[in-house]
Amino acid sequence: MSSERTDNELIASVVSSQDKQAFAVLMNRYQSAIRQFARRLTGGDYHLADDIAQETFWLAYQKIAAFKALGSFNSWLHTIAYRQFLLYINKVKIDAQVEFHEDSVQLTSEPQSAMEADMIAEKLMQKLSLPERVTITLSYSAGMSHSEICDITELPLGTVKSHIQRGKQKLSQMLGVDEQVA
Repeated sequence: MSSERTDNELIASVVSSQDKQAFAVLMNRYQSAIRQFARRLTGGDYHLADDIAQETFWLAYQKIAAFKALGSFNSWLHTIAYRQFLLYINKVKIDAQVEFHEDSVQLTSEPQSAMEADMIAEKLMQKLSLPERVTITLSYSAGMSHSEICDITELPLGTVKSHIQRGKQKLSQMLGVDEQVA
């Protein structure tokens, strides 16, 4: 029954009585989306993505009283995940541009399964710059509006639109698809 409660009802329960079950419902609702987002950011590193997702939910639980219902809880979680990823990059001083070997992806045949198609998409996304990868993932995988993406990334609207457009162009070129179709 508790899974039918709205996000705001669950959040109020967590804030007022530190209801761990209510937070577990929220976590179950969003963990798949946050893990997928983190996996895309990390270039498919499942272990690092899980660490980022875990840290995201830990911080969300600690800071849930600060959540303002002006935006969606989903956007707030994505913001936390994105910032955790940026902290990781700064901490280990890695180049966020993941190595990509064109011969590791065969685009000449149709993917044989959804999992194979997802792996190909992930490898193609790794070819994009970090800002392009983030904005495209938030726009198409997470279904967020441009203004939500601006809030998460703290980038101006024009910059978000440019990153999405450039990323789409690069993906179209890699797939050999006419840009007007993509």
